[in-house]
Amino acid sequence: MCGIVGYVGKAMDERAEDVVMEGLARLEYRGYDSAGIALVTDGGVESEKRAGKLENLRGALEAHPLSGSRTAIGHTRWATHGGPTDGNAHPHHGGDDDKLALIHNGIIENFHSLKKELLAEGVTFRSETDTEVAAKLVGRAFDETGDITTAMQQVVNRLEGAFTLLAVHADQPGVVVGARRNSPLVVGLGEGENFLGSDVAAFIGYTRNALELGQDQIVTITPEGHEVINFDGSPAEGKAYEVTWDAAAAEKGGYPTFMEKEIFDQPHAVQDTLLGRTDETGRLVLDELRISEEQLKNVDRITVVACGTAAYAGMVAKYAIEHWTRIPVEVALAHEFRYSDPIVNERSLVVSISQSGETMDTLMAVKHARELGALTISVCNTHGSTIPRESDAVLYTHAGPEIAVASTKAFLAQITACYVLGLYLAQLRGGAYADDAQAVMKELHEVPAKIEELLGTMDRVKEIARFMADTRSVLFLGRNVGFPIAMEGALKLKELAYIHAEGFAAGELKHGPIALIDAGQPVFIVVPGPDTPHELHKKVVSNIQEIRARGARTIVIAQEGDEDVVPFADEVIRVPQTSPLLQPLLTVVPLQVFALHLSTAKGLDVDQPRNLAKSVTVE
Repeated sequence: MCGIVGYVGKAMDERAEDVVMEGLARLEYRGYDSAGIALVTDGGVESEKRAGKLENLRGALEAHPLSGSRTAIGHTRWATHGGPTDGNAHPHHGGDDDKLALIHNGIIENFHSLKKELLAEGVTFRSETDTEVAAKLVGRAFDETGDITTAMQQVVNRLEGAFTLLAVHADQPGVVVGARRNSPLVVGLGEGENFLGSDVAAFIGYTRNALELGQDQIVTITPEGHEVINFDGSPAEGKAYEVTWDAAAAEKGGYPTFMEKEIFDQPHAVQDTLLGRTDETGRLVLDELRISEEQLKNVDRITVVACGTAAYAGMVAKYAIEHWTRIPVEVALAHEFRYSDPIVNERSLVVSISQSGETMDTLMAVKHARELGALTISVCNTHGSTIPRESDAVLYTHAGPEIAVASTKAFLAQITACYVLGLYLAQLRGGAYADDAQAVMKELHEVPAKIEELLGTMDRVKEIARFMADTRSVLFLGRNVGFPIAMEGALKLKELAYIHAEGFAAGELKHGPIALIDAGQPVFIVVPGPDTPHELHKKVVSNIQEIRARGARTIVIAQEGDEDVVPFADEVIRVPQTSPLLQPLLTVVPLQVFALHLSTAKGLDVDQPRNLAKSVTVE
């Protein structure tokens, strides 16, 4: 998501503004909706910020130039708390005479209680952001201590959530301090100058020498060097390394394609989508929905409208939301919705899912639903886009920009957001599963680490993909939440490798599609965990036997410890154990990796497949 840049140079070197603006330009690929910069000058701290693209900020700086400076911080914001406005853009100020400027990536989960404390003390705020709370706290701490590093240390120990903070102060003109927890921050080491960035792309044009920071660490940079401490104040050291790729590759994090980078971004996409959704007691709090609890309690029918990958996220959501709320859920392809004479009314909730927020089919479905009197909620990844504006409420995913046309991390973020919505509805209705919402959220917070673990075991999947480069047809089977994952696996292969691929409900196989099975036919089977209700595991194992007996090559995705599949599988791809309804967040990952590497083996462009566009803005 947001881009962060910090710079400090020699006393006579006043190019800080140029360095930071160049860094922000290199980080534009991350996606953002506003930008800002702060410079430490002889007159204090000067700043400028503008909603919209970096060009808007450049125009403001040309119209009203800032003073020369050797110390600066800059930010491109992807809005979370508060819309994309000039006032909500970073930096934010704090301390006596607003001498401190601060920028922030991530979400401060306990900002509500901290803000109440500050308001009670008479502090005034100019924005709707959680970031300004941190700026006020660090500014106040500096006024008491006179040192920006000490002030930062005092404050970060009060913050909850995931964040990267950078701050400068007029009284320490040659210093930038940064802190990180569950959010990226890297140091660039130069000659007589040093850098901070959310990504090495921010400073790759100036140095290839970098320092990796650990979790819960604070770094202070000056022109002469850097110092790292832990949040508890104890000395620490970062891990030095050399960036071996060029500026263009740096935008991809060193990966050969954006799609591969985005697959590896998925632990953060899920984690960031969960951030800020619960209060201090663990209860779900979705202030952003802007729909009254009473209206949501009265909902007796839910329709999900979406297209392509987003529709498969909706199908996963159907199983989960119906289980947790006992509200019937229908998934409609958005382009068919308004032509099917849909049955919706004022007690209906229509949930639209769109990564871009500009998908024309989905937009028209939302407009039709509102004309019929339904409540509408948008699950979207792009702030300020059309579908959220046309909906009654929005639940933003926080996957960050997705550049590759074939969706990966946005898919996992959409599923996660739908889980959050379903659990929130269950909590409101007080049904049998209301008490389980906190337990499920706790398990959801454990999933990103499991995705990270899984991504480290994909070598065999890559080998299988390369071996199958000449394959002309692949089938995918699944049951329950595994069924939409099977269809998503097939879609990824069609999008990227341009070969025949189909996903089936495994129980449907014997009703016709089994005629497709002949010797050597590759079939991926998504196997539910042994603890899945209704003995679904046994039934899928029987499906594997059926197709294996007819000569299929069976590639089985199964949980760790599931030995029942081994006798009937040509290949077993293991995923970590998790609850049945949460399994899609893991089982889809090997299918994404398989499609990516089969396409690469064929020499195809995985980021821009033929005939496809990232945002479909025609109906």
